[in-house]
Amino acid sequence: MKIVDVHTHGIGGFDTRTTSAEHILGIAKIQGSLGVSEIVPTVYPASIRTMREHMHAIKEAMETQVSGRYESIPAEDQGSAAGSSKPEAKIIGIHLEGPFLNPLKCGALDTGSFLKPDKDSVIKLIDGFDDVVKIITIAPELEGAVDIIKEISGKGIIASMGHSDATYAEAEAGFHAGARGITHIFNAMRGIHHREPGLAGFGLINQDIYIEVIADQFHLDRKVIEFIFSVKNPDRIIIISDSVKASHMIRTSHGIRNANNRLLGGSVSLNQAAEHLIETGLDRVIVLRAISDNPQEYLRFRYID
Repeated sequence: MKIVDVHTHGIGGFDTRTTSAEHILGIAKIQGSLGVSEIVPTVYPASIRTMREHMHAIKEAMETQVSGRYESIPAEDQGSAAGSSKPEAKIIGIHLEGPFLNPLKCGALDTGSFLKPDKDSVIKLIDGFDDVVKIITIAPELEGAVDIIKEISGKGIIASMGHSDATYAEAEAGFHAGARGITHIFNAMRGIHHREPGLAGFGLINQDIYIEVIADQFHLDRKVIEFIFSVKNPDRIIIISDSVKASHMIRTSHGIRNANNRLLGGSVSLNQAAEHLIETGLDRVIVLRAISDNPQEYLRFRYID
């Protein structure tokens, strides 16, 4: 079974905030050791220049894998992958988490690098990377966001709505403009209120849009995860790791947090998350689809006007 992680920032000391292709290959190596077949390294919001430098490192790592020039990194630099005989995960594209995000829902991201959506910024950001950028997370309620969603969708790039204070109507407008995903549902977004379902409510009510789910027991309560699986179209649920540099995929009692006690990235691998959900009683076939078939179908997106 092919396991695909469409949202991973880093792991085991490696990070996408780098200009080194070897560091990106380090992420691939560790993810592969955890049973992941393919990854979409996720770039943090920063200045356009800095994001492009990080994108270049990912693209170089992709080219290295294709050419077969990759040599295993030294064991002392492999983190939890040291000694693993499993192949590294294949790097299949780039996910840009920003920079067109709402500061009100920044989560653990730096709001200083957030930008208002405009066509010139998009062109400067992805020029030369159109072939490898697979997903861009954007807040649909921002002025100009709907036009940008149409723009990137027309290029075959998936627009995923997230880090957003969008109302239900604003989320729906983003969907009709071409958005096909929601980034880590419930986290860093307007939640569900009985008089305003918000972006999270839209993600559960609309049965066509894909939703990312961080299933590490810290970002979402177990009952909320059960609720998601009970109401959402099972073909549109994608479990992600949202792993970060500090993630070592060792179970903790508090998750990965910063100095302000704010949750950072996920703390379990896709396999660990799936195993735990199955142990708690969720349907095995549906859970496994959420780490395999569903993300593969999601990445096959092609916009049809």
